[in-house]
Amino acid sequence: MKLSVLDQSPIRSNASPDVSIRESIKLAQACEVFGYHRYWLSEHHSSSAVAGSAPEVLAAAIAATTNRIRVGAAGIMLPHYSALKVAETFRVLEAIAPGRIDLGLGRAPGSDGRTALALNPSASRAAEIFPAQVQDVMAWVSGVPLPADHPFGAITAEPRGPHAPEIWILGSSNYGAQLAAWFGLPYAYAYFFSDGAGAAEALHAYQTQFRQPEPAEVKPRSAVTVFALAAETEEEAQYWAKSRGAFWGMRSRGAYIPLPSPAEADAFDFSNAEKEQISISQQRAFIGTAPQVAQRLRALAQELRLDEIAITTAAYDPAVRMRSYELLAKEFGLS
Repeated sequence: MKLSVLDQSPIRSNASPDVSIRESIKLAQACEVFGYHRYWLSEHHSSSAVAGSAPEVLAAAIAATTNRIRVGAAGIMLPHYSALKVAETFRVLEAIAPGRIDLGLGRAPGSDGRTALALNPSASRAAEIFPAQVQDVMAWVSGVPLPADHPFGAITAEPRGPHAPEIWILGSSNYGAQLAAWFGLPYAYAYFFSDGAGAAEALHAYQTQFRQPEPAEVKPRSAVTVFALAAETEEEAQYWAKSRGAFWGMRSRGAYIPLPSPAEADAFDFSNAEKEQISISQQRAFIGTAPQVAQRLRALAQELRLDEIAITTAAYDPAVRMRSYELLAKEFGLS
């Protein structure tokens, strides 16, 4: 099983959001040294919680300052953009780091409805044409010609070259799983969105409905993205995870806030019912010592028949976040 990273560039309370972008670049360079397989960047807009609004730009910076690790987006929210522009952007990234670029495609807005409209004023039908957009991106990214009768059949996405970005479909429902299966693409499930609810069903749909594309040796590949935080002791891990608990509690109220410090998290006035839900969510997340977290991740991989797990970690102290990735890399024997 491969171990990778999903970085959302979390914004911390009392810190300027632009700092989060530089922290992501530094973390990516460290995770390459730790031995992680790929480094994915998320896309969110007009958010007080997440600074990563342009993963394609951040991916370019990371690709240019690393040497081995795969780099890409998880994902590009395709309804905001034209398929051609996305293909061109990722062909440029492929030229920067040949054989190391991933293009994860998602349908969710990564924002509220008003922000989605500001990003693409013609977005009212974007979700409906998502499968057609995926098909066009696949052709332009790979360099395989579109059908002769396609209105854009004579257009190419430059710069072409000997390598092509690896395309993934991302999702948190059966829709994305079935779409990935139909197109014969790898599929990543956002396990951390809902603490795993629906993961087994979506992954089963993907694995059983996978259509064999050309070339025939292509096999289904599935991954999940999970929240995990490892520390030297379980008590330390639980302490730093308080930030995630408070963030999750406020998210359930519809408020996306900067990541609070553990002390700030203790000061939140949650109801008893909210505290219970936060406790359940924390238990379902992967928090503890590296051996504890690794044991649960291995069990999850076996249960869901996974080829890969991508870890997203948020901690108020950037050094704690980096140390968590280092501890898990050592526990899994990455090099």
